[in-house]
Amino acid sequence: MVSVQNSPRLQLENRLLSHPQSYVNHGQDVIVGLQQCPKTLPPHYFYDDRGSLLFEQICLLPEYYPTRTEASILQAIAKELVQITGGCDFIELGSGSSTKTRILLDAFAEQNISLRYIPVDVSEAILKENAEAILATYPQLTVQGLVSTYQLALASLPHHNYPHRLMAFLGSSLGNFSADDCQDFFEQVGQALDPGDYFLLGVDLCKPVDILEAAYNDAQGVTAEFNLNMLRHLNWRFQGNFALDNFSHRAIFNQQKSQIEMYLRSGTKQVVRLENLGLTINFQA
Repeated sequence: MVSVQNSPRLQLENRLLSHPQSYVNHGQDVIVGLQQCPKTLPPHYFYDDRGSLLFEQICLLPEYYPTRTEASILQAIAKELVQITGGCDFIELGSGSSTKTRILLDAFAEQNISLRYIPVDVSEAILKENAEAILATYPQLTVQGLVSTYQLALASLPHHNYPHRLMAFLGSSLGNFSADDCQDFFEQVGQALDPGDYFLLGVDLCKPVDILEAAYNDAQGVTAEFNLNMLRHLNWRFQGNFALDNFSHRAIFNQQKSQIEMYLRSGTKQVVRLENLGLTINFQA
């Protein structure tokens, strides 16, 4: 565990730098995914610092309804939720800018209920910036941020400061998982929480295809840039030579599986090398 910054009310711990199985150290998930057919990449590679900022822009797009809808639901349930949980360790998986989280933090503050906020995100810069902003707004709060993937965080959560934990997984991020990964995730959540703890899950529902596909194919092209940025992230992290202009973004709603699927399509026959992984990948158009 590497402590990034410490103060009486703020502590950041970088699990990615300290854990021997972290993707930062070995990239085995990239090697496995790019050798499958079809090729796949784990969604946590979306979220380098640039990817995290692009996702915050996506959340403000007119086509991207999930953020607004979930915020309205949280507004409706916040007071009751706080009354149910009381003071707690509030863990948020994939915290990002914590915009929606502030709805719940406001409800805790209004009822003068103390808590410790534990945001989890793979982007250290975003986590630090937003933790400091939250502390400036909520003087009664302490923050213990984890620079981490969900898996590493769930395997080694900080010890209890309060009798209960409230774990939140919002933004329909569950949709990033395959069926097997989803099962593994819920098993990890079950192991991380004790009887009497709370789990708050936010997921999208099926709706007309044109609404769903527009949310992931926005007119401004921000989602396309976000998707392509994954390749830029791999270039930086693993000394790769992906040419982003050779790929294009496509998102569709798979009605049979009832899921949005995002693709990066190779526009030409090409060979890509990830030097740090000793990996060469052949792509057909």
